[in-house]
Amino acid sequence: MASEFDLIQRYFRRAHPSAVLGVGDDAALIQPSPGMELAVSADMLVANTHFYPNIDPWLIGWKSLAVNISDMAAMGAQPRWATLAIALPEADEDWISKFAAGFFACATQFDIALIGGDTTRGPLTISVQIMGETPPGASLLRSTARAGDDIWVSGPLGDAALALAAIQGRYPLSDTELAACGKALHQPQPRVALGQALRGLAHSALDISDGLLADLGHILEHSQVGAEVWLKAIPKSEVVSAHSQEAAIQKMILSGGDDYELCFTASTQHRQQIADIGRQLSLDMAVIGRITDTQQLVIHGLDDAPLTLKEHGFDHFS
Repeated sequence: MASEFDLIQRYFRRAHPSAVLGVGDDAALIQPSPGMELAVSADMLVANTHFYPNIDPWLIGWKSLAVNISDMAAMGAQPRWATLAIALPEADEDWISKFAAGFFACATQFDIALIGGDTTRGPLTISVQIMGETPPGASLLRSTARAGDDIWVSGPLGDAALALAAIQGRYPLSDTELAACGKALHQPQPRVALGQALRGLAHSALDISDGLLADLGHILEHSQVGAEVWLKAIPKSEVVSAHSQEAAIQKMILSGGDDYELCFTASTQHRQQIADIGRQLSLDMAVIGRITDTQQLVIHGLDDAPLTLKEHGFDHFS
């Protein structure tokens, strides 16, 4: 059986020119670009909480890095380096090789260097720390939304939640529908280029991980503002649209989570410029509401009547 150090050497050690010293020493050495600020974030994925361990390990590898890259996108940062700490029940080299292939496929697409981490035995748990760069003062924050701002989302919502509901047997989908929705759940696409394009345009931003209303609520709380959101304005895939008259699907759109699209606010005077950016990036972006000075969140249903939801998103301890 391969040792911990054999696994690291075989599957996770790769040279990368952006790191002064990468995997293999007591610590990595990196050289941030002159004059740039460092953005740092970390996420943990736990088996049977964030993913099912019996799905394709390539997809688990991709998602474990992609959800962290999404945090960089939300800040308008360029992701540069990552560390990976993983607990494994056993040294299953077939599983590990596929996981590493998915992780590095994502890393290659977004030009990220894996520079260190840890491997240990235990319940399957994946923890990634990511580091990126932004020009000083250019980061997108949660605390700077302004009354009168448009509220945007960068793409369709609800697919990942619907796919999960189908996998869990809570909502029936055809195999074709599940395949269409499942990609959003298993292989999210971080909106890095959009985040950087929004520097100087967006007043506030974050990525949607726990559900639109829960995550938008963070902007409202930090910025001390309110919002109105129109359900009918939210971009939806063909599958979600086909079922959107049902209350259960509307809840998935608004609070299902795992979307990893950006939610951001910007002045109405930038609406055309932002729409042009969306077209250039081939994103199905839309204005879904506006920021108000009421410090209340009002949700309008498909018939424009106010909706009431008991839960606004995912909470690990609820």
